[in-house]
Amino acid sequence: MRTRSTFSLLFWVNTSRLNNNQVPVYARVTVNGKRVNISLKRKVILSEWDSAKSKLKGSNQEAKLFNRFLEQVRSQIYLAYEQLLSENKLITAQAIKARYLGEDEQHRSLLELFEYHNTTMSKNLHKDTMRHYKTTQNYLKSFLSKKIKTDNIYLSNLDYSFIVDFEYYLKAHEPTDHQRKISNNTAMKHLQRLRKMVTMAYHLEWIDRDPFVRFKSSFEKREREFLSESELLKLENFHSPVNRLNIVKDLFVFSCYTGISYIDLNNLTRDNIVKGIDGNDWLITKRQKTKTNVKIPLLDKALELVFKYENHPRVVANNGILPRLSNQRINAYLKEIADLCKIKKNLTFHMARHTFATTITLSNGVPIETVSKLLGHTKIATTQIYARVIERKVSEDINTLKIKMINKNNQKIHSKSK
Repeated sequence: MRTRSTFSLLFWVNTSRLNNNQVPVYARVTVNGKRVNISLKRKVILSEWDSAKSKLKGSNQEAKLFNRFLEQVRSQIYLAYEQLLSENKLITAQAIKARYLGEDEQHRSLLELFEYHNTTMSKNLHKDTMRHYKTTQNYLKSFLSKKIKTDNIYLSNLDYSFIVDFEYYLKAHEPTDHQRKISNNTAMKHLQRLRKMVTMAYHLEWIDRDPFVRFKSSFEKREREFLSESELLKLENFHSPVNRLNIVKDLFVFSCYTGISYIDLNNLTRDNIVKGIDGNDWLITKRQKTKTNVKIPLLDKALELVFKYENHPRVVANNGILPRLSNQRINAYLKEIADLCKIKKNLTFHMARHTFATTITLSNGVPIETVSKLLGHTKIATTQIYARVIERKVSEDINTLKIKMINKNNQKIHSKSK
């Protein structure tokens, strides 16, 4: 059976600090014989203090107000004691003082969460992912400064209203470093990152509730753009007197026939091309984004490009497979190439990956499970996004179904005629 600690409270004045006939007032908390003093930040005239009753003498308005203040302090200190008792905490005089002063409660802030996240996750997340988080954090700092007129906020003050206001701020924000406003899906990505950080704080017990409980992300569904067979052929036949455009075209075509992403293409070396189980050349690497292993049998078009550049000075110097260019430059040159080829699509390097998934593989009957492995997807649901946008494949599947149904009907008619 647990016994209650001996607990007492006394108000007293410190006569050793007498100044101009005034003395400071303290509360003395004693638990099991050990005591601490709490300064009440008030002074009284020594002659007006009643030491026996631990309060001011008299019944004038000033004495009544001060004695009422002492009773409020008494109630708060007793409440601190009862709280510690109900929480099954160790009861000490110092613990009661800390609870009364609010020093035992750690009020974590949003900026503290950023710092903790960036320190602990820097080893787990890729530098590009960390860069995205820091972009989100910069938008949050801007939001705090411009809309809430502060440079920080306690996590306990985060609520549904804060999230909705931040969402509106992102969508209405006019960037100064680029032309386009933040799209709905980009805003949702920023909110996703905030949500992950807040969830971390919740699991660390820095906050008692999750302010995202009632918030629902609203991503707009968009079809993945890819090149059709005829558009890809146009690109393959493109040749320019400007050599940089030819190199960029070849990089794009290589990705169209391998599904390799820009960052993974840049990381490839000659060691990544090995003989597969069928005796043919395979591209074996690991996706930087998901850390999953990818094994891709090299199609003839991709092999032709490997052979084309095997003695290129920039390739030899890096022990690579193809020349390396920055993603920004590649995408800028691709737009130039698209105009020259009269392709009416926003050509980006990532579209090559979409083209591999759709025009090269799924449209040619490669099972979606195989395509998922070739792309290095961790979930087949990600690959199914591509399957939904291939109208030709849908048409072929329905035509196959029609043929099966016709054959079944013919069999029924044939069996009845016997």
